[in-house]
Amino acid sequence: MEGLKLTNADLMVYIHPSKSGNKLKAICRELSSLLFQYDETFDGVLLAFDVTVKSKAAKILAGLNPYFGVKVEASLLLFNPKPNSLVEGKIVKISPESIHVIVLGFSAAVVTDIDIREEFKYRMRNGEDCFVSSSHKRHVLKVGTMLRLQVESFNEEVMHIAGSLLPANTGCVKWLEKKSEEALHMDRDDHKRRKIA
Repeated sequence: MEGLKLTNADLMVYIHPSKSGNKLKAICRELSSLLFQYDETFDGVLLAFDVTVKSKAAKILAGLNPYFGVKVEASLLLFNPKPNSLVEGKIVKISPESIHVIVLGFSAAVVTDIDIREEFKYRMRNGEDCFVSSSHKRHVLKVGTMLRLQVESFNEEVMHIAGSLLPANTGCVKWLEKKSEEALHMDRDDHKRRKIA
């Protein structure tokens, strides 16, 4: 999935002196407060981190609150989907006008009817709302399906993605992977036939 990146960063984490007994725990607590929130410094949403203390020395800040800074090296897993990148998520709601998806368990995405390919037609199957491809009957989008969609925009404040199913490489992840495997096998068979002939 696009939009995920692993970054190494040198950070200065400020800790209250009352937490100086266990610096690593205090550092992790400070960084944990940034999880699942967009941060301009990191240019993305912090999903996970791994920290090593760079130096045993700490710098005390002057002022009313006597915090001290600890230099750390951190590996950060960030999520920042750019326009035209592909992300995957689970469909949680379908209506004739839209498909609602949860990406990575925390970011909401919506694909409106104007961003759904014309080949997908809204249907009721066995009492369930779904979109069925008119060209490939097994390509079905329903609640619970893992969906690959193209990012149109990402709102950092509310973690909301506006998506699109217009490109041909979007849709049900299982169906797309099966289709690409079949194409790969067909290419191999054609290559073998050419060698024999």
